[in-house]
Amino acid sequence: MAFHPTDLVGYGAAFLTTVSFVPQDWLTVRSRNVSGISLGMYALFTVGVALWLIYGVIQRSWPLVGANAVTFLLALTVLVMRLRYGPRRGP
Repeated sequence: MAFHPTDLVGYGAAFLTTVSFVPQDWLTVRSRNVSGISLGMYALFTVGVALWLIYGVIQRSWPLVGANAVTFLLALTVLVMRLRYGPRRGP
């Protein structure tokens, strides 16, 4: 399987941007401390990554699909933990 040079750039960018979420996820899962996590930001980000994933599938761009599938799972993990362990709004 031969890669086009632009695919190599895409895979490199995908790897680095996806791996950048691992420390935040690890810390959040381990500590359950979500006090510094913005619910709005993570909700919008997670939906945006899901749309990039869909776009990648439509375009058959495997760097986009791979990176955004993993990033979606990582972002969703933090979002779910933020919803579960974050401050509650109520009366």
